[in-house]
Amino acid sequence: MWGFFRSCIPSFGWIFQGINTVDSLLQGVIAACAVSILNHLLRIYFHIQRLNDPVHDGTAAAKLHPPQRILQTLYLCVLTVLFSLIGSRVASLTVLEFSLRTISILLSNNQLTSNIQIFLLCQFSLGCGMTASLSYLNEGAPHSTLSLMLSAGLAGLIMFYMWKLSKHTSLMYELHSKERYCGICILLLTTWHGIPQLLCNALKIVFLVADVAAIFLINRDFITTSEAVRFWTPLTICYTLLIIYMQEEQKQHPSEQMAYQTVGVRMGGLLILTLTVGRWIDVAHVLLSVFGEMWCLVQAGAMLEICRQQQDPSSPRHRRQPRLGAQRRPKEIDGQTSDY
Repeated sequence: MWGFFRSCIPSFGWIFQGINTVDSLLQGVIAACAVSILNHLLRIYFHIQRLNDPVHDGTAAAKLHPPQRILQTLYLCVLTVLFSLIGSRVASLTVLEFSLRTISILLSNNQLTSNIQIFLLCQFSLGCGMTASLSYLNEGAPHSTLSLMLSAGLAGLIMFYMWKLSKHTSLMYELHSKERYCGICILLLTTWHGIPQLLCNALKIVFLVADVAAIFLINRDFITTSEAVRFWTPLTICYTLLIIYMQEEQKQHPSEQMAYQTVGVRMGGLLILTLTVGRWIDVAHVLLSVFGEMWCLVQAGAMLEICRQQQDPSSPRHRRQPRLGAQRRPKEIDGQTSDY
């Protein structure tokens, strides 16, 4: 039965380089579900935050609504194909680059990049981390396909319920939280502040495992230590210079266009690196990674805009609101003072 199932799927030998096609597709499904779960949890958090904001507007809240089922299916299919086609080598490089960039941001105490914004920018890197970790952990396993099928089924089930929860929150939370008769909305009302901490703990574990897997996946292609040094030295220098450049540009021009420009600069540096010390197949995988990064940024565009508004001092939510019960200035009317 397994042989018949595998024979129905075309073999992309020039892309997968000896990896089982079925396993690669299942890894892509798991990675796409992980990105979708992160996206839905952030939508729930932003939606409740906007409702609690005294200066929130309905236009921004409408942009946070989860996509329809057909658009959600298209989004998952595109991510599944991308994560299935991108090789473990480029996925490992993407994970290491994001981890180094995040550590640099945290050490420099960059106030322009909040934790929530890091969650939004890590979506594609999260998918690459999942594929790299699964590829390393299931390498040589006798029943890797079966375990990946079970994992894909569980990830799909969690993703489906997260989509339903996000849709219920966008449609009914404002009413149910006031009436206090919906158990789900009451639970969100008391626990929505903990969503960032939950995501932070989960992503720490995911990227810690992914970084270890990425290092082993890259080093297995080198026979001698000198070959590994010739690869890691330009990689470290290139990533360090890119991170310094991107942080300075982000401080000077914090805009939506800058986010897409950053993707182009990062992937351009990775493309030059793969042309220098990589393989020709890595170039195709880097080009796919550029499209994947852009695809994830488009899906998170509304939430990134909210993050920029929260960090912009000229935004209305940063303006000082008059305190309730403050003493009002007297107004003189016909020679008498009266409060207005």
